Amino acid sequence: IWHYNDDYLQPQQLKQLTQELKRSYSAVIRPGATELIQLGAADAENISLVDEGNADWVLATSTKNNRTALQWEGRSRSTVYMISTNDGKRKLVQSNSPGYFSASPKGKYIYWYDPELKNYFTYNILSAEIKNVTEKIKEPLYDIENDVPDFPRASGITGWTANDRYFLVNDVYDIWQADPNAIEQPVNISNGWGKKNKTKFSYVNFDKEKRFMDESETIVIKSFDKITKYTGFFTLKVNEKNNPLLLTNGPFTYNTSPIKAKNAEAYIFQRGSINESELFAGNDLKNMNKLTEISLQQKDYNWLNAELVQWKMFDGKMSEGLLFKPENFDPKKKYPIIFYFYERNADGLYNYRSPAPSASTVNIPYFVSNEYLVFDPNIYYKTGEPGESAYNSVVSAAKYLSKMPWVDSTRMAIQGQSWGGYQVAYLITRTNIFRAAGAGAPVSNMTSAYGGIRWETGLNRQFQYEKQQSRIGATLWQRPDLYIKNSPLFKADKVNTPLLIMHNDADGAVPWYQGIEYFTALRRLGKKVWMLEYNGEDHNLVERKNRKDLSVRLAQFFDYYLKDAKPANWIKYGLPATEKGRDWGLKVE
Repeated sequence: IWHYNDDYLQPQQLKQLTQELKRSYSAVIRPGATELIQLGAADAENISLVDEGNADWVLATSTKNNRTALQWEGRSRSTVYMISTNDGKRKLVQSNSPGYFSASPKGKYIYWYDPELKNYFTYNILSAEIKNVTEKIKEPLYDIENDVPDFPRASGITGWTANDRYFLVNDVYDIWQADPNAIEQPVNISNGWGKKNKTKFSYVNFDKEKRFMDESETIVIKSFDKITKYTGFFTLKVNEKNNPLLLTNGPFTYNTSPIKAKNAEAYIFQRGSINESELFAGNDLKNMNKLTEISLQQKDYNWLNAELVQWKMFDGKMSEGLLFKPENFDPKKKYPIIFYFYERNADGLYNYRSPAPSASTVNIPYFVSNEYLVFDPNIYYKTGEPGESAYNSVVSAAKYLSKMPWVDSTRMAIQGQSWGGYQVAYLITRTNIFRAAGAGAPVSNMTSAYGGIRWETGLNRQFQYEKQQSRIGATLWQRPDLYIKNSPLFKADKVNTPLLIMHNDADGAVPWYQGIEYFTALRRLGKKVWMLEYNGEDHNLVERKNRKDLSVRLAQFFDYYLKDAKPANWIKYGLPATEKGRDWGLKVE
């Protein structure tokens, strides 16, 4: 029975059923006592120990009676208590708050970030006072590039100093020292160097059991340069306002944070670039020795190069994206090009990309090694206009690159998965410049998807449209025009681009019927459309045999449309159910 007053919808209840049937509540028994004191309860279900269990209280949070709005807000608000371990008595700290609450290492404060007010707050355990500890920091402490109709994410924290003396928080680039009692002025301990050099800093904690920093300590911080896309490491003195000192920096990415030996100055990390991803070790982060040569397996293959490209979009604003070229690129030749996209990936210029069977998207090393160009443009969104935002970014990029002498403007294609799949489905209703398109798990009809269920979690999808990725910013009944305008299904008659859809019958993120709605509409209209359905598979393929199958079909599909290759039988004839499991339709006559 689905009841309008249920905390959670029935599908989510069923997903959480095992956890709820096994739910227990924290309790304590005092030395010499005979009675157990129950701390947790149905309305205080999340209990966190404070000061490693040495404090005489625990932090309790509960979303009970605040869960219904999860359906459209995508978050549950919390009620927060201090609960005494001596007698189980509660003390209310906050109610109905959108923040996430934690206790300081020594338990002198409870702290949280309020996304509505965009500041950090502390609750003093002794005085019961709440202080805004960052209101004097004039730099934004949140994602300034946020483009969903919801509160921007916090930039994060670096941590606490010993005895809860100072609270270290991050702005967009730099690190600040804040007084948890909001008496002293905040100090930018990285001296604004990050903002000046468009470099974002984040703390590297080498000891996962370490709960705080000494005030005199020199810490290691990871850097990311937003302009060059370089990554590196600096050192920073915690109690001084000074420029960070460079250790190393370059055209790399670090797949994991460096690992330090417990009792020695010895480090190990995995460092990647466009050409390799290898393990390094050394006695400092400056002079590291390569331990592996995994990339040698690429030496017999036509590998790829990547470059950052900037262009002006239709709305006059600048954008950037990643252009992948084959190692043997010849500027005198004309290459077919595939535009792959999701949201913004340009910061990953120096990421290593493995040649591997695909879970859902074009494998960039494979296509580039087979003499395609691949371009991944950043997409910048306006609330209520996700489809047109994609058009503004992707099609302007296609127009820009089509002017290059080495791009064959008659042989361009697009491909994307999930949110990228939606954008592909939309774009082919707006332009005919692409010769072929591939859309994985696309939402085609926002009006029917809006009220659907994400089956892997049991959550309703409304919050995605009102607050998150789909970026409509209004309910269906407030702005039905926006839901229809941004739904490819309602413009299916405008499609002239051959489309390959992949949508699986066990998709837990985007309802399977979304792919079916688009396929049947295009089929009715006499358009060229195929749909791959992998039985029992989720949003992205898991089984390796299916990943291999999809990789082969993507190659055959784009080779047919962009390279004039002969069509495989599945492209030409399909595959009757009577042949399922006997013939895969992959042969080329």
